Amino acid sequence: MGIKSFEGPRKGQQIENNQPLKVSDYMTRDLITFKQTQSVEEVIDTLIKHKISGGPVVNDNNELIGIISEGDCIKQISDSRYYNMPQENNSVEKHMIRNVETIDGNLNVFDAATKFLESKRRRFPIVENGKLVGQISQKDILKAAMKLKGQNWK
Repeated sequence: MGIKSFEGPRKGQQIENNQPLKVSDYMTRDLITFKQTQSVEEVIDTLIKHKISGGPVVNDNNELIGIISEGDCIKQISDSRYYNMPQENNSVEKHMIRNVETIDGNLNVFDAATKFLESKRRRFPIVENGKLVGQISQKDILKAAMKLKGQNWK
C-alpha cells in the first residue's frame, strides 16, 4: 500500500500551451531608433522626452548597426568638457556601441531573464532577416513574469 497525499490534485501545475512564453510575445515593436548621423544632443533630447535609457541605431534599410545609451551620451559630455573640446561634430556614429548583442525572438522569456542577468545589459534588440524588428528590455521581462504570476514556472 502506497502513501496517499491529502493535498489532492493541484490545478494549473503546468503553464497552459496557449500561454505566451516567447520573447517576441513581450518585445516592443514600436521602437524609437536613431541614425548614425544624428547628433548626441538630438539623442539626449529624445531620451529625455520619451523617458527611455537608450535605443538602437539603424541604417536606411532598418538594419541594426549599433546602440546608443544614456551612458554613451554622458561619456561624450564628460570627454568634451575634460578635453575642453567643443561639442561640434559629435555624431551618434562616433559614440554608439557597434558590437551589439541581439536576442532571438523565439527564446523563452525565462532564458532571456538569465541572459539579462549574465550580461548585465538593460535591453536586447531582436533582428529577423537582418532587419530590426523589436527590442526586449528588463522591464518587458518583469511584465511577462507578472502576467504569468501564479503559474508553476517549471
